Amino acid sequence: MSENVRTYTAEHTDETESEAETESADEELRCPECGGQLATDTEHGETVCVDCGLVVEEDEIDRGPEWRAFDSKEKDSKSRVGAPTTNMMHDKGLSTNIGWQDKDAYGKSLSSRQREKMQRLRTWNERFRTRDSKERNLKQALGEIDRMASALGLPDNVRETASVIYRRALDEDLLPGRSIEGVSTSSLYAAARQAGTPRSLDEISAVSRVEKDEIARTYRYVVRELKLEIQPADPESYVPRFASDLGLSDEAERRARSLLDTAKSQGIHSGKSPVGLAAAAVYAASLLVNEKVTQSEVSDVANISEVTIRNRYHELLEAEDGVALN
Repeated sequence: MSENVRTYTAEHTDETESEAETESADEELRCPECGGQLATDTEHGETVCVDCGLVVEEDEIDRGPEWRAFDSKEKDSKSRVGAPTTNMMHDKGLSTNIGWQDKDAYGKSLSSRQREKMQRLRTWNERFRTRDSKERNLKQALGEIDRMASALGLPDNVRETASVIYRRALDEDLLPGRSIEGVSTSSLYAAARQAGTPRSLDEISAVSRVEKDEIARTYRYVVRELKLEIQPADPESYVPRFASDLGLSDEAERRARSLLDTAKSQGIHSGKSPVGLAAAAVYAASLLVNEKVTQSEVSDVANISEVTIRNRYHELLEAEDGVALN
């Protein structure tokens, strides 16, 4: 019985203390005179009551910058913080970069002795930035990802995702027996598909230093080992890029999407290349809206054969006619 009483008393005491702390916190946020709401006046460094105007605190510390800026450009020029960290650099952008220009802060050319000194500093800086083989590996791979993404016109979010995928592959020891270029290319291919801006294997292999078969093989391995969730490529995701490269109108792009929607409803898309379907839909749509382009032009843009375009083109139009008849 006594144990129960002691336990109840302890719990009751804890509850009382927590209630007292809550009440004291509420009192601090209220005006001591009228109990009104408090507001902070950052311009004068004061805390005042919005109801009665009582100044509760004054001479508060201003933790903002001491300078003023009147537009975004002036704010950026006066800011003294560095660039944000990024996974696209092997050291996440936290190390020092020494510029290649042989000029001082005032734009004046350096003397020959100073140029030699700066060149030695650049050399040592590069050596310190890559301290071990893992960092050298990462630096080479991220450089490859950036180069290929630039050639393919992929946005920064895809490059960032590809860098994260490669870092995971490196941490989980997936590289032994595979080339750095192969894994980095596979990471970029996976990131592009995840972001909804896919590129075909032919396009990827055209800018890569490895063969198409190795890219496909390494891609399947990386996706399986890292358990990446990647949906099958949607043919519609290729349509805007193809239409833009061919200079087609919005009406033609909408008609191409409509053809692909019909093909999906009829189940025609199953087991077929999404790039081929997208190219055929763009070609068919251009004819339907009288913005004629040749199969050769579409083939060059989509990087697939004209035979594939012809075959898929007829299938798409047959599916469209079948829906219209029903």
